Amino acid sequence: MRLTLDDHAAFRQEARAWLAENVPADRAPVDGPASRDFALAWVSRCHQGGWAGLGWPEAYGGRGLPPENIVIWYEEYVRARAPSVLDPTFVALNHAGPTLIALGTEAQKAHHLPLILEGKVLWCQGFSEPGAGSDLASLTTRGEVRGDEIIVTGQKIWTSFADIAEYQELLIRTEPGTSRHKGLSWVICDMRAPGITIRPIRNMAGAAHFAEVFYDEVRIPLSNVVGEVNDGWRVAMSTLGFERKTAAIGTQLDLSVKVEDLIAMAEAAPGSAMAERLADLRAEAAGLRAMTYRTLFRDAATPFDGSLMRLTFAELAQRVAACAMDMLGPEALIDGPWTHDYLEAYSETIAGGTAEIQRNIIAERILGLPRE
Repeated sequence: MRLTLDDHAAFRQEARAWLAENVPADRAPVDGPASRDFALAWVSRCHQGGWAGLGWPEAYGGRGLPPENIVIWYEEYVRARAPSVLDPTFVALNHAGPTLIALGTEAQKAHHLPLILEGKVLWCQGFSEPGAGSDLASLTTRGEVRGDEIIVTGQKIWTSFADIAEYQELLIRTEPGTSRHKGLSWVICDMRAPGITIRPIRNMAGAAHFAEVFYDEVRIPLSNVVGEVNDGWRVAMSTLGFERKTAAIGTQLDLSVKVEDLIAMAEAAPGSAMAERLADLRAEAAGLRAMTYRTLFRDAATPFDGSLMRLTFAELAQRVAACAMDMLGPEALIDGPWTHDYLEAYSETIAGGTAEIQRNIIAERILGLPRE
């Protein structure tokens, strides 16, 4: 059933009212068990209020709402300064859950999806390796199929929240002698399994939400394979499609809110010479927002359009944070939200595929230019 403008207005008012009553007053901890407790409590509150898994099918605990409603929700979400969507629940809600809905078995869905929506578990992503970051297809972590188990040996890195997660979406090489995109499998890894060692990595913003993970003959049930054995590249591309497209709506819209916060800071400081720079940032944020809507709602959108949004967002996030530092001047030396965002923003053109990789995808898959 197609919703009317009145339906959208009513939904917006409902979302705005609920957020006004429920958004936590405290800022979320940046890492560790405290960040886990905060994030899971927030997801649980959203679930109880009917605001978790808005786009998930009703059969799997969601509300089955169309993209228009999801956009409205995120517009109100960032307006209310709700907790960042890039919290420890991000992978579970925006990677693992949607991937299981699209390609998982009914048994996998029945077990994992309720736990995710009810705020009972966290997931992390085991894709990148020391020698396979942006070039994901060169990964070497191996999984040997033995009977009804896969025995995993290898290493992953830049695994956000690995130290506080119960499960991991893990990409491994299960067919000996293969290379690149062939012979890979996407599996559900229990992070509490024997043989797993986790070492947190502290970044320059002072947070330790990255980690390296070592696997020493970790036993994973064969039933934990999502999709088919040796068909993991296709599954992984579905996962990354969610990350670079619908999963990022909240972060993209949040940039517009941050730009408006900077404009308010400038208005409170008479004589500021930042007007032209702020006007450019406001225009760029509006352009990103329009690109997001266009990709979501046009019929001809492709999976590669997500690279356009990812690259634009990453570079704009860095410019917004840098502008905040310039406006704060010496005050930027005092640890605070803007300082933390500025230091964290350096990772934006690396995470989820480097800026160089995104440009190659845009050039080859969208513009049809020759391969590099």
